[in-house]
Amino acid sequence: MSKQTLHITNGSNLTTFLKELDYGGDILTWEEMLCEGPTISKINSIDFLKVRASFFRTYYDIDLNSREIILELGILDHPEKYSEIVLWFEFDLFCHINMLGVINLLHQKNVKLPLFLVCSGRIEGEKNLKGLSELSPEQLTKHYSEKIELTTEDIALAINIWEIYCGKDHNLLKPYIVQSSNFKYLSNCLKAHLKRFPDSKTGLNVLEQNILEIIKNNDIKSQNQLLGYALNYQGYYGYGDIQFNRIIHMLNPFITYTDKCLTLNRKGHEALLGQKNFAIEINENIAFGGINKLDFQFNKQQNKLIKTIPDAN
Repeated sequence: MSKQTLHITNGSNLTTFLKELDYGGDILTWEEMLCEGPTISKINSIDFLKVRASFFRTYYDIDLNSREIILELGILDHPEKYSEIVLWFEFDLFCHINMLGVINLLHQKNVKLPLFLVCSGRIEGEKNLKGLSELSPEQLTKHYSEKIELTTEDIALAINIWEIYCGKDHNLLKPYIVQSSNFKYLSNCLKAHLKRFPDSKTGLNVLEQNILEIIKNNDIKSQNQLLGYALNYQGYYGYGDIQFNRIIHMLNPFITYTDKCLTLNRKGHEALLGQKNFAIEINENIAFGGINKLDFQFNKQQNKLIKTIPDAN
């Protein structure tokens, strides 16, 4: 019996797309959202599933089926069936943190197969960065034919970054921003990650500030319209509907809602002007890997995270 390719995709949309195009081999769909919530380095553990289940239940009222996840990941317990593994992940932070997690899971399961990456982003002749599911069948086929085999150095880098992400000092990620690798968009994603922490002056992170600026600079008539703008103009984050709806809800104290439009109130304008640090008032202490959002602030002048000083506002 000849060995097959194992495809690991970034979500069900791409899995469906690959099946429609009749890509050979087995497919494992990675549905996690590791860019948010607490993580521990050992993904191949019951403790990891417990930590993630608690996060999804608390922040998104979603109950993870841990048994189903274990059964799904069981495919990785039989690497002898496969000749290679192809990772299908995109240019954004959402995908890259998931990709780092998958590479570490393969390492922890001692899966030693050639590992390839198909990563979308900049497309010749296109203005905007593209996700894999947004590509035409011809573009997807071209990406697949040009898949990149990850080196031992690439894999070691992914393992190191995952350990740092699960740890307590995310400034240790900074040297990897300028390190060359086959992860073409990793530098952009690491820079984007550090800017998810509150700005040391305004207390807003980049995503929160962007949402308030969208309201300020556009005629926003509904929360759904605001959501659409936030999704389309988020840069390298790759956040989805549920994440942005949560962020918008956290920003309600800065927004005035009427039947006709959304506008910034006085507090919203003060936040954009940097007249006060609003981090504690927003009070969203979500975890990013091994640390909590409110434990650090991003200092633009020093271009690094600094420890939050209690009652510094």
